[in-house]
Amino acid sequence: MPKFTQQQKIYRKIQKQFNKATKDYAMFADGDKILVALSGGKDSLTLLQLMSERSRIFKPSISIVAAHVTMVNIPYKTDTRFLQEFCNASGVELHIIKSSFDASTDKRKSPCFLCSWNRRKALFTLAQELGCNKIALGHNMDDFIETMLMNITFQGTFSAMAPVMTMDKFPISIIRPLCLVNENNVEEYATESRFPPQIKNCPYENDSNRKAMKDLLAHLENLNPEARYNLWGAMSNIQPSLLPPKTVKK
Repeated sequence: MPKFTQQQKIYRKIQKQFNKATKDYAMFADGDKILVALSGGKDSLTLLQLMSERSRIFKPSISIVAAHVTMVNIPYKTDTRFLQEFCNASGVELHIIKSSFDASTDKRKSPCFLCSWNRRKALFTLAQELGCNKIALGHNMDDFIETMLMNITFQGTFSAMAPVMTMDKFPISIIRPLCLVNENNVEEYATESRFPPQIKNCPYENDSNRKAMKDLLAHLENLNPEARYNLWGAMSNIQPSLLPPKTVKK
């Protein structure tokens, strides 16, 4: 019986979670053309590999293309030559597009929000030009839980992200096939695969509250090793009868 390398073992584990997510949340339909957002980080590189393999399965038949958005006005830099080589090796067409944002236009929004919003807008525009009906993003389980914790703490809402979300203003759906994947598994796979780090990291990445939520999640896991999975389960296990009813403000 063949022995698997550690890289193969962790990939198979991630692939199992990927397959479960795409099946449980009905992410693929026959004839889908999907734009994979490729930031160059560990999640998006792993997602592209999974999506590339999945596109070679007969039913349901899907096709994929990849896109990398470069924000020209912030000192965040990815090795686009590596991305091109990575896509070539995966048999995936890569589109590199440029965008920008002006943080002074809306002081109510953080630079992270404005950057994300403009990246997403660029992806929507390209997806429509290429005839794609879905965009695949690389958010993992940790991202979902951290978003939930942020929304509870700072917005007073019990919400996170949807594994599948149909847009109101665009004929496009967003899918997140890594939603059941533990970030630690992706980190291990990235290390085993020797994915290169970003040339320059985002200058705003430590200014958001997400880093604090990541630390909080790590603390909760120290208290209970099952905390991550309990928090994920809580998002679909709401018990309204055990919560305070919504009151009307006077």
